[in-house]
Amino acid sequence: MDAFLASTVAVAIAEIGDKTQLLSLFLVARYAKRTPIILGILVATILNHALSAWLGAWIASFIPEAWLPWILVGSFLAIALWLLIPDKDDSEDSKFLGMGAFMATTIMFFLAEIGDKTQVATVVLAAKFTDTFWVIMGTTVGMLLANIPVIMAGRWLMERMPLATARISASILFVLLAMVTVWTTAMNS
Repeated sequence: MDAFLASTVAVAIAEIGDKTQLLSLFLVARYAKRTPIILGILVATILNHALSAWLGAWIASFIPEAWLPWILVGSFLAIALWLLIPDKDDSEDSKFLGMGAFMATTIMFFLAEIGDKTQVATVVLAAKFTDTFWVIMGTTVGMLLANIPVIMAGRWLMERMPLATARISASILFVLLAMVTVWTTAMNS
């Protein structure tokens, strides 16, 4: 359950103010129905984060066991710094919009997640936790927890949410994950 909970919280907080939330706003403004957008996010996230988690687990299998915690600490700290940089919306003129809400959302979200903070976080979390399935489920639930309110409440919610505070909170969470990794490594040595 640790993998699921840590992954859910990490991605839900890291996702606040992320470009995929801006993409959610854009899609809600473009399409009237919200359910296909939510289902598109679900499918895109499961596919993207499953590939990311399997990559993280595979990479972890090649790294000497003594190095892994320190690489994870460095990765968590790098993500913490990266989270402090605001994202921009770059979805305005997509050729996928004519495909309908579900397909456009699925494709655009999958592509938006490539190289994104939450994808990198998924790779790192899968390297940390041995239960890849629960990392995938946690990061997917975290993505949905962050994006469904945006889809349902739209601009009203985004206008009232302090994005700088959310980015700082997410950054602090990844610093805490780095500190917990250092602590557990020291305790197990």
